[in-house]
Amino acid sequence: MPGGGWNRVLERNGTVGKAIEVLDQVADRGRPVRFSELLEESRFPKATLYRFLQSLVGQGMLAYDAERQTYMPGLRLVRLAHAAWQHSSLAPIARPHVDALAEVVREAVHLAQIDHGHVIFVDKRKKTNMFDTLAQTGLVAPSYCTGVGKAILAFLPEETRSEALKMQAFVPYTPHTHRSPRSLWPELDQIRDEGIAFDREEHEQGIISVAAPIIPDQRRVVGAISIATSTSRRSLDELKTLSPTLRETASRIAAEVQPWQFPN
Repeated sequence: MPGGGWNRVLERNGTVGKAIEVLDQVADRGRPVRFSELLEESRFPKATLYRFLQSLVGQGMLAYDAERQTYMPGLRLVRLAHAAWQHSSLAPIARPHVDALAEVVREAVHLAQIDHGHVIFVDKRKKTNMFDTLAQTGLVAPSYCTGVGKAILAFLPEETRSEALKMQAFVPYTPHTHRSPRSLWPELDQIRDEGIAFDREEHEQGIISVAAPIIPDQRRVVGAISIATSTSRRSLDELKTLSPTLRETASRIAAEVQPWQFPN
């Protein structure tokens, strides 16, 4: 391909990346958002941001409410997200096992995978309304301070794990949160030895969890499953007694997974 052709490809890829950045900005709000709100935190000039928004609306990736003058994720994006959930996540395979575990433990059960160093919750089931957690299906969260995140990090190949740790901000969400890789590394070693990880109120005050990695055929880790609860309901020691049931569920999911379908 001539040099000019390569330049055009790079330019298109750059434009796509910027448009996705705007799409993320709208989606992260969790509610319809006005142009002025987006502009306040955008790195793009007003005209450029407006052009990206118009393009995304034209493609059905965003919807625009003219009466309220707000933007929100579009139905085309919902369709794509549903397709990704069906074909690129553990959720459809794991759902019966996640349901069964939630029924037994009567606590929240989270299923997660890792993407660019962060975990994305691909499923959540709970059989009680006594409490709730920040984790919701589709939510992206840090790996260093969540049970599922640490369970996955611990079993990544060393080079991949090092790269993932470089992507962590180490924001101190609570007094219990790791502040740096230095304090996290020994815990990851322990997780590899024991096969389970804990969230000790590290991401959300008052919420604890125990997590296990999902590793098909002793190959690379493809995700993690956790049992989460409130400290007003159980202690960490009580939660630990559920770890054999949790690991059994992780093994059942792993037995049904074809590893090549879920690249890290």
